[in-house]
Amino acid sequence: MEYYRLADGRWACDTGDDLAILDAAPWLGGRATSARAPKADLAAPVAPTKIVCVGRNYAAHAAELGNAVPAEPLLFLKPPSAIVGPGEAIRLPAVSARIEHEGELAVVLCRRLSDADEEAARAAIFGWTAANDITARDLQRADVQFTRAKGFDTFCPVGPCIVTDLDPGSLRIRTWVGQALRQDGNTHSMLRTPAALVAYISRIMTLEPGDLVLTGTPAGVGPIEAGDVVRVEIEGIPPLVNPVTERRAAARNSP
Repeated sequence: MEYYRLADGRWACDTGDDLAILDAAPWLGGRATSARAPKADLAAPVAPTKIVCVGRNYAAHAAELGNAVPAEPLLFLKPPSAIVGPGEAIRLPAVSARIEHEGELAVVLCRRLSDADEEAARAAIFGWTAANDITARDLQRADVQFTRAKGFDTFCPVGPCIVTDLDPGSLRIRTWVGQALRQDGNTHSMLRTPAALVAYISRIMTLEPGDLVLTGTPAGVGPIEAGDVVRVEIEGIPPLVNPVTERRAAARNSP
C-alpha cells in the first residue's frame, strides 16, 4: 500500500485511480473514508517528532569521504523543520560553498519503541520512503559535528509516499542530478540492516509513532547547485524529485 499526505495536511492512501482520505495518520491506524482526492499537491508523507540519521552505513561511502567504518552506528539528528515534500525546493544557504545530495532509504515507525531487540524493531516499522540527506559538506568538515551542516531548512526532502509492502533487503538506490547518474547502490550493501539500526537507536532514545530513521547513503555523493533537479529513485518507491534554488542571505537590520 502507498500512503500520501496532501498539502492541506490530510492523509490518504492510493486506490489506483485516486486517493482515499484517511481519518488519521496511517501509522496511527488511520482508515479510509468515502472522501476522495486526486494525486496532486502532495506534501512530505511524514510528521516525525525527530529524524534520526545514520552515517557511514555503506563502506564505499565512508571510503569516498576518507572515513573509517565506525565500530558502532554513527548517529546524528536532523530537525523536523528540515523536511520538505516532493516538488518542493531545496534552498541553498549562502553560508556554504559545497552542498551535496545523499539519497537514502528511510524508515517510518508505527509504535513507541524503547530498549528493543531486532524482532521488536522490525515489527515497529510501518513502512518505507525515500529521503535526501542534504549536507553542507564544507560546514560539516569545519564544525566536525553535523548539526549545522545537516539542519538547514529544506535539507530533508522526503516522499513522495510511504510504501508498506516492501522488503528492504535488496533495493537499488539511485540519485540523479539532472541527467547525470550520481549514486547507484543497493541496500544489500548496508553494514547494518534497518531493523538492527532501529533496535540500536531505541536503546539510546525512545522512538515515537511517526518518527523517521534515515539508514545511510551509498557512494557517489556530490555537489548540487541552483537550477539542478535532484531525483532519488529507490526500487519499489515512486521517485522523490526536488528542484534546487538559491536562498538569499538575510538582510541586516539598519542601525
